[in-house]
Amino acid sequence: MGGYLVKLFEETVDQKVVYKGRIVTLRTDIARLENGRMAGREVVEHPGGVCVLPLEEDGTTYLVRQFRYPFGEVTEELPAGKLDGPEDHEKAGRRELSEEIGCEAGELIYLGKLLASPGFCTEVLHMYLARKLKHGEQHLDEGEFLDVTPIPFARLVERVMTGEIVDAKTVAITLKVKEFLSREAGGTK
Repeated sequence: MGGYLVKLFEETVDQKVVYKGRIVTLRTDIARLENGRMAGREVVEHPGGVCVLPLEEDGTTYLVRQFRYPFGEVTEELPAGKLDGPEDHEKAGRRELSEEIGCEAGELIYLGKLLASPGFCTEVLHMYLARKLKHGEQHLDEGEFLDVTPIPFARLVERVMTGEIVDAKTVAITLKVKEFLSREAGGTK
């Protein structure tokens, strides 16, 4: 591997906001690399988000079907949403679960975070497993349209593994929950 020790650090020397929108801000930066050269960087600032896998005692979970404009198609995802500014991610998870599928969780287990696309975006997604569910009324945001579909958790895992489910946060949290449940049941550590 040679004798050169990599510092793995870039120093920001200039930033310029190109666009500030309702959800994201785009900026262009100039960074000094460890060899002294300068490089341009494009950064999308995002407030972050949360994704929740609601799990009934019988193994049923719920997917949300909604039209995703950037791709021009309907996707199947677990309940999720963006953080409202500096909002606590657990509070946001409870809010999204209530809004999108009309459930309250008696137990919410934090499963860690996911860097959505760290090459250009600051979005951090927090993942939760929700259990001991109480069902109530769905109350979507204005302009939000979606269908809720119950699905056995084992079938969700299968659809993730065959590539039928392609939403990154849904893939990640599904596999994390599968491993969590296996460990909880005394499986592989």
